[in-house]
Amino acid sequence: MPGREKVMRMSVELPLWRALAGYRVLSVVYAVGLFASAHEEFTRPWLAVAYFALLVVWTLATLPRIANAAACTRGFLAADLTVALAGILLTPVADAHERVQAGGPTLPSIWTAGAVLAFAIKGGWRWAALASTLVAAANLVERGSPARDTVHNVILVWVASIAIGYVVEVARASERTLARALEIEAATRERERLARDIHDSVLQVLAMVQRRGAVIGGEAAELGRLAGEQEVALRTLVSGGLVPVPRAAQDAAEGAAVRAVAEDGTGDGGPVDLRALLAPYAGALVSLAEPGAPVRLAPAAAREVAAAVGAALDNVRRHAGEQARAWILVEDEPDEVIVTVRDDGPGIPEGRLAQAEGEGRLGVALSIRGRLRDLGGSAELISVPGQGTEVELKVPKDDPRHAKDADDPRGRAEQR
Repeated sequence: MPGREKVMRMSVELPLWRALAGYRVLSVVYAVGLFASAHEEFTRPWLAVAYFALLVVWTLATLPRIANAAACTRGFLAADLTVALAGILLTPVADAHERVQAGGPTLPSIWTAGAVLAFAIKGGWRWAALASTLVAAANLVERGSPARDTVHNVILVWVASIAIGYVVEVARASERTLARALEIEAATRERERLARDIHDSVLQVLAMVQRRGAVIGGEAAELGRLAGEQEVALRTLVSGGLVPVPRAAQDAAEGAAVRAVAEDGTGDGGPVDLRALLAPYAGALVSLAEPGAPVRLAPAAAREVAAAVGAALDNVRRHAGEQARAWILVEDEPDEVIVTVRDDGPGIPEGRLAQAEGEGRLGVALSIRGRLRDLGGSAELISVPGQGTEVELKVPKDDPRHAKDADDPRGRAEQR
């Protein structure tokens, strides 16, 4: 069935780029304001005006460049830092010597920190160390001597940029780890879903061929033997190592992305009446007791509950005999739906379920309990030898997992 791709994107890096864009705009306004308040003291104010015109145009024109890591290329970072360094080195030429020696602000002022932070967010602490070192050298050249306030500002920018660069690197590593964990979780869930479907269909057919071949004899017996061997091999694969590829994680420029392929048409539409899905199971040997009002569940949840009921009834026919009677009771509680399947068979010997699961016969583990677990519910099996078996299925009505993708189940189980 064709699927559609859902993308869940997560990133702590994108907010940093947005914050940097806002900082650059505010800092250029601040730098222009500083110049406007003291332009009479500049020896060459026309040079400062020309630089600020360039700085404003550059800041506004390059806002798309700092939208994400992919747009912020190395060439842009080099040009951006060059604009900042040029402003620092032009300060003693445009401003009065007394103001420079007294520790007056450089032309770009705090805008320079934005250029350094872009290095930190893009390349981590090593890139930040390189950019802040160049800024420190330019500041020392601008002042002509390592004054206390200059050294203080240089160290502050150097430490802050390196710290931010390191935090960005740690955040990226955490995102990759989370994306990988989600990928593994998705693969595990998909493996269990496929295992249920295989158990409900292919293994049933192989087991039937094996039994019928042994009864017919001749060439059919050989065919049955081969079917039995393939059944064992497939059970081993299902219970141990079937790993699909439903998702792919990547470290994209916008953050770590996890893609999930969902089956078309799953989870769509409004609630359905569970009674309509259970009605086909009723018959001469199966009694269905249900409320008079509709029992509404999400489509995916209703299908999975009905499939689990079908798996329980298949177990009744297989282990209690074709003439065993079964009863289905549907209870519509305020917060959950409870479906109970009871039979009058011989019951299950103690330890049989654990033994069957260890042998790869996962009828209860996957077709019943696995389905309910995926819905946020539970499946309890009570059996007393000689007194029949009771399976109680509970599924909450309002659980976000009900909207997750699940194929239309066939609801047939092989073994308890």
